Amino acid sequence: MKSLKLLTIIGILSLTVYSSMAQEVKWYTFQEAIALNQKAPRKILIDVYTDWCGWCKVMDKETFQNPLIAKILSEKYYPVKFNAESKEPITFEGHTFTNEGQGNRSTHQLAVALLNGKLSYPSIVFMNEKNQLITAVPGFQKPDQMEPLLIYIWNSLYEKNVDFQEYSKNFISGSN
Repeated sequence: MKSLKLLTIIGILSLTVYSSMAQEVKWYTFQEAIALNQKAPRKILIDVYTDWCGWCKVMDKETFQNPLIAKILSEKYYPVKFNAESKEPITFEGHTFTNEGQGNRSTHQLAVALLNGKLSYPSIVFMNEKNQLITAVPGFQKPDQMEPLLIYIWNSLYEKNVDFQEYSKNFISGSN
């Protein structure tokens, strides 16, 4: 009887811990994140994707829905989903970015600016608390690749000349 009670308690605690970690990312628009950043500064992560990109869909499912990645994004960043082929004009820093392309797969000027003209999907763009570009990271990122990247950027280790390759080699999940 005592062992059943103990197992029940352990089960409830496990579910509580898992459910507290299992959160979904609240995605913002670019404009919402910029506005939030004015009130309560945080770094901004921008997921630059397209509707036709298969790896973008895999990253949504495998990486952004990972409980630890979702927790870091929700607590430390303003996460933004930005379709690189969207048609809506976006005004930022006094400039209006548009997508004036005709037909399918025309690129929004903001995507070109954020990715420094190196269009690759998916790409993750990081901006600092002053809405300045830190870096863009092209390609699919698995959760175990994304976690050290998120922590590295959030802790501003790039400003302290910490080598990312060395940092990620020595990174132990959940301890940094």
